[in-house]
Amino acid sequence: MTARLLAGLAAAALLPAVFAGLPLLHLAPNRLVTGAPIAASDALGTRLWPIAALAAGGLGLLAAGRGRMAAGFAGLACLGALALLLAGLGAGATDLTAGQPFATRARLASGAWTGMVVLACALAFAARRARLPSGGLIAAAAVLALIGGLWRAGRLDALSLVVEGRARSDALGGAIRDHLVLALGALVLAAGVAGGLALWRRGRGAVDLTVSGLQVVPAVALLGSLVAGLSALLTAAPALRGYGISALGIGPALIGVAAYLLLPLWRGLQAARRATGPDNVAAARALGLTSGQILTTLRLPLGAPAVIGGLRVATVQALGLATLGALVGAGGLGTLVFDGMAQFAPDLILLGALPIIALSLAAEGALGRLEAALRRRWPR
Repeated sequence: MTARLLAGLAAAALLPAVFAGLPLLHLAPNRLVTGAPIAASDALGTRLWPIAALAAGGLGLLAAGRGRMAAGFAGLACLGALALLLAGLGAGATDLTAGQPFATRARLASGAWTGMVVLACALAFAARRARLPSGGLIAAAAVLALIGGLWRAGRLDALSLVVEGRARSDALGGAIRDHLVLALGALVLAAGVAGGLALWRRGRGAVDLTVSGLQVVPAVALLGSLVAGLSALLTAAPALRGYGISALGIGPALIGVAAYLLLPLWRGLQAARRATGPDNVAAARALGLTSGQILTTLRLPLGAPAVIGGLRVATVQALGLATLGALVGAGGLGTLVFDGMAQFAPDLILLGALPIIALSLAAEGALGRLEAALRRRWPR
């Protein structure tokens, strides 16, 4: 009891300590400089106290409380604190930039990011402890709905990240589209190659060694090698340019990303093959099942979870590695990330990085749920 009480007190003090020790905003004369740190009391004003109280109550109850009801109340408190924090940051940014030159930016600082991450994680944990069906999905939907509602209401318009996003809305939409095309194209290419290699029974050892060895090659070095190789190929055979082949663009990026996806897909296929043991196949044949029936009633059901598991890893990896496609002119969200790095513009970097994180989490969650459902449907 004492340990649980101490844990509750420590959790309750976490966010107030963050607000006391870390700035919530940076006020900068333009988008390229960090600016002056703004403490929580100056950024939030009187809004600080209800936010701190709700956060302390929610985190403390989550750590010290027991049962589904306590978890439910803790989740509601954390969601309320997150809503007030986001609205308060937007209002604080509006107050700080009022009367300032047009280029003035109010940027989220370390305290704001820490507070939002802590509250979002606490909300997800509370939903899980409350044993809600699809608790993580409910928590994610609540956070997204909250952010979307505040954004549509214009409560976040003064924040530098939102200003940057509105200024580059067209470029952002195109970058997301190009990023998905590159990632999904590489995934399809790698899946086709891995599926073909899986049919080569005698060369499995060599294939495993090759696809494992590709993982230790730095991605930038591999992309550079592909650009050099394609340049040499086009020099030797200029007619290939007529078929749309280029040393820069989506071609080398597609091949490079697909090369890294071979390992998880290959391992997933091999795990699926091993899931159906020879004794199971022999028993099925003894019962009179044909090869097609064995495939549909035995091999696919038992191997599907392993295949989806490999696909889950490869999909998340593809969404991350597609960022590097911008280095060879393939576009995508990496363009915003690298432009932001070149301009020393943190908000532009975040504008490219946050959608990548969101897409990766969505893919991980969806495919993870599918894999778990298949394992429940066809337990080994």
